[in-house]
Amino acid sequence: MKNSTQWEIADLPWNRFDAARVSPDLLKIVKAAALVEYNAHDYATYLANVFPADAQFRAAARQWATEETRHGAALGAWARRADPDFNFEAAFERYKAGYAINVDAATSIRGSRTGELIARCIVETGTSSYYTALGDAADEPVLKALCRNIAADELRHYKLFHGYLQRYAAQEGLSRWQRLKIGLGRMQESEDDELAFAYFSANAPAGALYDRPAYSSAYMVRAFPLYRPENLERVVAMVFRACGIRLSTFWRKAIRGAAHVVMRVKVRRALSVVNAAA
Repeated sequence: MKNSTQWEIADLPWNRFDAARVSPDLLKIVKAAALVEYNAHDYATYLANVFPADAQFRAAARQWATEETRHGAALGAWARRADPDFNFEAAFERYKAGYAINVDAATSIRGSRTGELIARCIVETGTSSYYTALGDAADEPVLKALCRNIAADELRHYKLFHGYLQRYAAQEGLSRWQRLKIGLGRMQESEDDELAFAYFSANAPAGALYDRPAYSSAYMVRAFPLYRPENLERVVAMVFRACGIRLSTFWRKAIRGAAHVVMRVKVRRALSVVNAAA
């Protein structure tokens, strides 16, 4: 198979697909992830508006969006193979009809271009760790191979945005505290409508009404338990690096432990919501 910078959907080992090894819970969150990834071109349009004078970055953002869209198409293709009744195109239309970013924004919603790049690094941190964890948890061979490719792409994307972040941080001079505040804020947004509505759009029956707490919880109880301590420690290191902070091993492990506790609490709360809805 080609390396992660060159792979195509046709390169995946489709002849090894094994329906008997598809996890129904993983299938649901893969469907949701496919919609989010496939929506990347809207983010590229937004980034082009935020960085109007940086032609190099705008070109890099367009290439990033092309690769992210490929992730969505590949995940959607796998989901269709796992569930022939899944209509990826209809699910994406449903998602777009109910969730959209402001592609007409002329400036970053983070307050600065440095802040925007910190936010992008946080997203790539989350996705690289998520697909690593998902691939480790998956038993189906094609999904495992796909997650390896996507995780490698997302790590490369983190490095891409971090390189531009270094340039703009030197120009704009945000303090470490300002950078950390932006980074933690973007992490908190992982529980907003983007993922919850994607889960709803991909999995809810026709005519269902969107209930954010219910669908956010349904997503959370399936996604959060995938993370292992090593996944969380990597997240901690990458998040703080984007914020200009190098952590010692002690602090990296201490924050990882705290993050693990927080995630367990969130999963317990989400499970209570799911059980109540059932």
